[in-house]
Amino acid sequence: MDRLQEQVWVLGAQKGDEKAFESLVTRYERQLLYYLTHFTNDPWQSADALQDVWVTVFRGLKRLRAPEAFRVWLYQVAHNRVMTLLRRKSLETEAKEALRDEQNVPASLNEPELADAELVHHALAQTPPLHREVLVLRFLRDLSLEEIAQVLCVSVGTVKSRLHYAKQAIKRQLEDPHS
Repeated sequence: MDRLQEQVWVLGAQKGDEKAFESLVTRYERQLLYYLTHFTNDPWQSADALQDVWVTVFRGLKRLRAPEAFRVWLYQVAHNRVMTLLRRKSLETEAKEALRDEQNVPASLNEPELADAELVHHALAQTPPLHREVLVLRFLRDLSLEEIAQVLCVSVGTVKSRLHYAKQAIKRQLEDPHS
C-alpha cells in the first residue's frame, strides 16, 4: 500500500470525504478483524469490536494531527478495544474454552501444511494476551518495533522483551502442544 495514498485518504476523510474514509475502511477492515479475532476467539464479538473501532476512528479522525501516523493510531484504537474486551472476559474462562476447542480439533488433518497452521494458531491462542499481541502486530500485521511500541504505549525495549518471551512460549507450545 502506498503510504502517500493513505495519507491523502486520511486528509480527505478528515475533511468529510466519505469515499476517502471508505477507502481506509476497505484497506484495513480485514486486517483489523483478523487482529481482533486473535483475542476474542469469537467471530461475532470480533465483528462487534470492529464496528466499535471504526466508530471511534470516524469520530476521532479529525483530531489526528499527523496523517502518516494513521496506521499506528488505528491499531491503538483496536488495542484499546481488545483490552476492554479482555478485562470483561475472565482469562480463566477463555483458557478453558480454548482447551475445550482444542479437544474438538481432529487429531490428523489431510494436508500437512494445514496441520502446521493449526498447530501455530493453537500455540498462538495459548500464548498470554500481552505476548500474543506483539506476535500478531509484528509478524501478521508487519508493524515495526517502534510502531508496536506506539500502539501499546510502551518502550521499544518492552516490545523486544515481550517479543522474546512470546517466541519462547510459541516454541514451547509447538514442541509440546499438550502442555
